[in-house]
Amino acid sequence: MDAPVPFSRRVAVLGATGSIGSSALDVIARHSDQLRATVLAAGSNVPALVALCRSHRPDHAVIADPARYAELRDALADAGLSAIQAHAGEAALDALVAGQACDTVVAAIVGAAGLSSTLAAARAGKRLLLANKESLVLAGALVIAAAQASGADIVPIDSEHNAIFQCLGSRQAGAQVRRIILTASGGPFRGRSRASLETVTVAQAVAHPKWSMGPKISVDSATLMNKGLELIEAAHLFDVGRERLDVLVHPQSLVHSLVDFIDGSTLAQLGLPDMRTALSVGLGWPQRLESGVGGLDLLAHGRLDFEAPDMEAFPCLRLAWEALAAGGAAPAVLNAANESAVSAFLQGRIGFLAIPALVEDALAAHAHAPAETLEALLAADGLARRFSQDWIHRTTGHAVSA
Repeated sequence: MDAPVPFSRRVAVLGATGSIGSSALDVIARHSDQLRATVLAAGSNVPALVALCRSHRPDHAVIADPARYAELRDALADAGLSAIQAHAGEAALDALVAGQACDTVVAAIVGAAGLSSTLAAARAGKRLLLANKESLVLAGALVIAAAQASGADIVPIDSEHNAIFQCLGSRQAGAQVRRIILTASGGPFRGRSRASLETVTVAQAVAHPKWSMGPKISVDSATLMNKGLELIEAAHLFDVGRERLDVLVHPQSLVHSLVDFIDGSTLAQLGLPDMRTALSVGLGWPQRLESGVGGLDLLAHGRLDFEAPDMEAFPCLRLAWEALAAGGAAPAVLNAANESAVSAFLQGRIGFLAIPALVEDALAAHAHAPAETLEALLAADGLARRFSQDWIHRTTGHAVSA
């Protein structure tokens, strides 16, 4: 076997204070001779960002909220970190991502807020470790086209898409692939009836049985919308149509996805449910890096179960299938309405079953909005968010921001 080829990467970690950012920084720290975090970006938590800067000593720190620039600058100075340049706002982050500060970008900003920096990295030809599925749901064709034009190397970091990437050895599915099967844990409410979900609480919805994730993604997993978004993402990443995509519920979360080939072979990627595996693949590919994740002991786990998803109890998955089939602005509307609905649920303003109800009504109202350009897609996103705010106000009497 050939010896590994030495490499060195300067990494921007976007969403550094979140769970994926934390996992990425853990892997980076294990390979300080090859990897360095040169840009750390966070949303609004200045103390957490400064703490990461103290540990990882990047060249640049970015806070998304421009109003917190002075707070970040002064906190870095107070911590003896004046050599780290403070920045604030979307434009500053996009410039850093596109410039010489990094060659690799971990895109882990949650929601549509991550689209601008994802596009900036794709257009600049960077290695893009894509954990922000909403970018592809909102504007997948544009992101993939930008990467193709610039030569950007996209490595998906969602465990399911990373598994498919590993099975294929690339993002090229091609005619030899018969079917791509994404697995879903089923979330905390697997096996429950639709009626029984009427009274679930926020605490119950964010208590994922296998993965440690932020609240928004955890709720998406509980509704199965996360899997729906991943179906749309997979269609763009691997250039396959709806007819070659499928979902199986796999509660052990050890088989992360499967690929059926035309010769009758099925390849699956297995591993413990830990995002550091996918991140180490993205940071090192085509080489393998030690990630800190232990090996899989199948004897200890004992069994692997699979079942069909219950789309009556969890209609968000059905809605995502329908949005994928409709194309155009439908996925953007689906994503925007879901973000608004999940935000309202986390605030205690609407119930769990109101999430799919709101999304379905938003799709009925705006799925056919224009979608030819990024501006048109962003306009559809805005339409869906305003519709969602009005829907919540009409339904509950609560005024809720998107």
